[in-house]
Amino acid sequence: MAVVNPVQVQKFLKGVDYPASKQDLIEHAKQQGADENVCSTLEQLPDEEFETPAAVSKAIGDIE
Repeated sequence: MAVVNPVQVQKFLKGVDYPASKQDLIEHAKQQGADENVCSTLEQLPDEEFETPAAVSKAIGDIE
C-alpha cells in the first residue's frame, strides 16, 4: 500500500488536539472519513506522542 502525501493526511487530522498519540491520530482520521491509504499510512507511524502537525508530516516523510 502506498504512503500518501502528508498534505492529504493533514486534511483528515484537522482539529486534532496536540500532543496526540498515534492511536488518537488514527481514530480522528477515521472519524473524518479518511480512506484506507490514509489510515494505513498513519498505522506505519512510530508509536509515540506527536507534538504538532509538522511532527506528524515529518514522520510520514520518514516512512520508507
